[in-house]
Amino acid sequence: MSSINGQTAWVTGAGTGIGRATAIAVAKAGAEVVLSGRRKAQLDETASIILKEGGRSAIEVVDVADAAAVAATAQRIHDRFGRLDILINNAGTNILERAWSSLNPARVDELLGANLNGAFYCVIASLPFMRAQKHGLIINIASMAGKRVSPMSGPVYTAAKHAVVAMSDSINMEEFANGIRACAICPGEVATPILDRRPVPVSAADRAKMLQPEDLAQTVMFVANMPSHVCISEILLAPTWNRGYVAALKGPHIDTRAAERA
Repeated sequence: MSSINGQTAWVTGAGTGIGRATAIAVAKAGAEVVLSGRRKAQLDETASIILKEGGRSAIEVVDVADAAAVAATAQRIHDRFGRLDILINNAGTNILERAWSSLNPARVDELLGANLNGAFYCVIASLPFMRAQKHGLIINIASMAGKRVSPMSGPVYTAAKHAVVAMSDSINMEEFANGIRACAICPGEVATPILDRRPVPVSAADRAKMLQPEDLAQTVMFVANMPSHVCISEILLAPTWNRGYVAALKGPHIDTRAAERA
């Protein structure tokens, strides 16, 4: 395994959930971590945790849907640290409207701006520095919705995450000669604040059985610690207690007793 000690990592959506857990893990591994998000108070909380655990971080408040602001942020990171080794594209959201019958253009733009456009903007802003270094790692936090179509995620979120997976593949196809590699991590349900935007509330008991942010942080570290000649292009992971399987077990003519006992 390799080490990211001394490297510079940029984590978007670092104020809560997967982004916070990942930023903490990356800082523990000895990297300088730049925390980005729209809400400074939450980034301050993440930075405080990192400091208490002996890590180092900096804060860059930015809305990833703003291309000019993203480009300026990446430039400031490079000016300050002289390098940008790892981009962790984690910022994202979802909307309550998860059926075509309830969608409107404004809500579509809101989701695509955060989940797809923002990911593109961060990659475009980071690549010139990585090319100059002749190395770089881009980790895109996608979703199982980026591999499968389900009404639960909604058409816009599903389309955005499919596009993020394709974007990640295309980076590997074009940038491998520059020593740059990308990985799309596609988790199933994760117990993060984004669940609060579900049309149907998720119980505390169900959240406890889901993937946790720390599980994703550990997955990110697995990818980041691989030697530079190894490219893990995609990872799919899901909770053992998979609510999709539970729903299938409750279908017609299927014995549901095993699920009910679990």
